[in-house]
Amino acid sequence: MTETVAIIGAGLIGRSWAALFARAGYAVRVWDADPGVLERFAEDMAVLCDTLVAEGLLADRDGTLARMETRPTLEDAVAGAHFVQENGPERIEVKQALFARLDAATPAQAVIASSTSAIVPSRFTEPLTHRARCLVGHPVNPPHLVPVVELCPAPWTAAETLDRAEAVYAKIGQVPVRMTRERDGFVLNRLQGALLGEALRLLGEGVVSVEGLDATIKDGLGLRWALMGPIETIDLNAPGGIVDYAARYGGFYGRLAEAPAGPEVFSVENAEQIAATWPQDRTPETIRARQDRRDRRLAALRRHLAADRI
Repeated sequence: MTETVAIIGAGLIGRSWAALFARAGYAVRVWDADPGVLERFAEDMAVLCDTLVAEGLLADRDGTLARMETRPTLEDAVAGAHFVQENGPERIEVKQALFARLDAATPAQAVIASSTSAIVPSRFTEPLTHRARCLVGHPVNPPHLVPVVELCPAPWTAAETLDRAEAVYAKIGQVPVRMTRERDGFVLNRLQGALLGEALRLLGEGVVSVEGLDATIKDGLGLRWALMGPIETIDLNAPGGIVDYAARYGGFYGRLAEAPAGPEVFSVENAEQIAATWPQDRTPETIRARQDRRDRRLAALRRHLAADRI
């Protein structure tokens, strides 16, 4: 019997999840609070699947599309579901309301995961009857091209829930990263925030241009990071490995850590100052075109990296 997955919220992230689950053979039921999103869903998914086919990331286009269907209500979508992926707006009151409905309507044995990127699960699952089956499954945008997904439990999330979620995400081709406890920002956004804070400080101080800073990552650190994480990187950057690296450079990094970038670097004023030095066409149409180009390049990179692992 084909297992059923419910996708709650069919925006960019929800559509990406739908494609991943359907590609892996699940029956996918989709609901969104906006009827217009559901009306456009089939067309949007056809375009997304065509992109995956063109990049060699999807073989069975028609079968994948056939395994997805929209449902008129949340309750219809989760009826009989084995796994639920929630992708609602990033507002605590919305998450609380959605999870209350999900907990009441979803079969008790089903896992319910949220794609939230910033709200820890205890904030919207505490009063639920079946809260032990709830967790965060935070993807990277777009999930169908960037495979990591962070599994963050609430204090009451059952170990079995994490085990089942980890197995499901691995089955659909993602790379699950399991956390042991809640942390604001999870792992990815805490790492991204640390790098972004220093980047915004350097730009705000006029130390480097936007082009130069981005080149430092995409043509420098990012090339290594496409192949390995920062810990393996430093393990290979000293003859004696990570301990040798700490002995050689720990003092320098320790001095940097004594004066980290402050919260002011994330201000609108700093962003406006940086934007003024980096003229770009930021109309929605141009942003979308740049996103599409990013996604094509990500798909090509993922295909290359996958071939290198064979």
